[in-house]
Amino acid sequence: QVHLVESGGGLVQAGDSLRVSCEVSGRTSGYAMGWFRQAPGKEREFVAGIGWNFGNIYYADSVKGRFTISKDNAKNTLYLQMNSLKPEDTAVYFCAARKGSIFTVPQNYDYWGQGTQVTVSS
Repeated sequence: QVHLVESGGGLVQAGDSLRVSCEVSGRTSGYAMGWFRQAPGKEREFVAGIGWNFGNIYYADSVKGRFTISKDNAKNTLYLQMNSLKPEDTAVYFCAARKGSIFTVPQNYDYWGQGTQVTVSS
């Protein structure tokens, strides 16, 4: 069983930076990790993903160049550094885990955190 707990969300202004974290517990060897977000009235969408061996990292076009996904296996923590935030980045951000490769479709992930709210004011 894998347990995920996000933290670090908040209210920021456009152009600011914010880092959200995801504390991971359980056996995740061989698991890909991903960040997703869901805005009110919209479907959950892929933001970024990282493979178990760090070899593969993918970003949604909408965040490429602004967001950075990373993880610290020693601390069992996944991070999403968000720079140059825009109002359209406002959403609940979720971390997720799945055995195997990175997928951009949320239905392919087996474990989810409860989410953390990120609000970007203009």
